[in-house]
Order: sequence, then C-alpha cells, then structure tokens
Amino acid sequence: MSLGSKARVAGLLYVLASAVGVVRLLIVPSKLFVHGDAAATVANIAAHEWFFRVGIASELVGAVLWFFVPIALYRLLNDVDHELAVLMVILGAVMQVPLFFVNSATDVATLQLARGGDFFGAIDAPQRAALAMLFLDLHHHIDLANAIFWGLWLVPYGILVYRSNFLPRFLGVWLIGACLAWLAFSAAGFLFPDHEGAVYRWSQPLMLGEVVTMLWLAIAGARERRPSSDGN
Repeated sequence: MSLGSKARVAGLLYVLASAVGVVRLLIVPSKLFVHGDAAATVANIAAHEWFFRVGIASELVGAVLWFFVPIALYRLLNDVDHELAVLMVILGAVMQVPLFFVNSATDVATLQLARGGDFFGAIDAPQRAALAMLFLDLHHHIDLANAIFWGLWLVPYGILVYRSNFLPRFLGVWLIGACLAWLAFSAAGFLFPDHEGAVYRWSQPLMLGEVVTMLWLAIAGARERRPSSDGN
C-alpha cells in the first residue's frame, strides 16, 4: 500500500472515530444536561432514554474505532521512528480506550437511577437525582483524566509528523501545541474547576491542530517520501 493510501485510510478512520465519539462527548450533554439542575437533567435523561442510550453506544463504538486509529498511524509513520511510533500507540490506544469503556458504565448507572423502579424504590426522587449527577460528574472527571492521554499521545505523533518528510511540518508543531492545550484543560478541571470552561475555549485554536491533521490525512493523504537534506 502506498504512503498516500495509508494516510487516507488513517485519516478516514480518524474522522469516523471522532465523529462517532463526539455524540456522547458534546451532543448528548448539550441536549440533555442542565447545568446546576439535577432534577431537570435526570428528567431529560428519563424522557429521552433512547437518545441517552445512543450516547452510550456511540462511546463504545467510538472507543473500538479509536483503538485502530493509532495503529493505522503506526503503519504510516513506523519507518520514521519505530520507538516513537510504538509510544504513540501505547499512549493513543492502550491507555485511552479502557477509560472510554469504564465511562460507559457510569452512564449505565446514571440511566438506571434516572429510570427508577425495581430496587431503587426505596430511594426517593431527589436522592436518585443527586446520585445520578454524581455518576455524571464521575464520567466528566474520568474524561478529564483521559484528557492527559489525549494530550500526551500527540507528542510522539507530532514529532513523527514533523520528521516524516511526507506530511507538512507545521502539522507536527500544531499537534504538539494541541498536547499542551489538552493538558491545560485537564489541569484546570482538577485544580481550577471554575475556570475549566474558559481554558477549554481559549485552547480551541491549539486543539484544532488535531482536526486539521485528520482532515489533511483523509483528503490530501501524503506525498511520496523524499530524502532529507542531510541525506538520511
């Protein structure tokens, strides 16, 4: 398979995994969650159970797809630096994917509490709403923890892109900048939660580096590798 084909396969898989995963990460919270109102949030989840279940399914499917994204990038970039490519797979797939699966369990617990009935009969509605919000908050903090790896895997990935000679160097620099943005977002969520939203908004220009790179791979692919200036 040519470099261009490998790049497009990696890029298309990258886009697909991200598009599926964004359903639970952004769309479900924007439609169902009411900030500071546990009762309204739980009522929305109970009233739109199928949509919330779609969010759970999207996280699982997205996690499975995402596991193969760093592997596809490994096939593309392994010849640049084998050790960095292996590190990219470890940080990008092995460390991230299990946390996505753990988070699907927190959503199942949230849904069970929102629905009530059965063995939740002994717990009144306000208590169930509070417990449901606890699991949603846990889900968010697991995402914040995972954001450390969302950032760290971009370092070997960015270095590989920069050194590749078949992808634009500015993408490699932008990916490393995106690493700093995700780390800042994670740190803000744990240390300065009141400023988490602001940090996320201000970090968007750096985080877009990953989006631009995946689209570049999917659309432009990669040019055939040429020797570097030092002859290597």
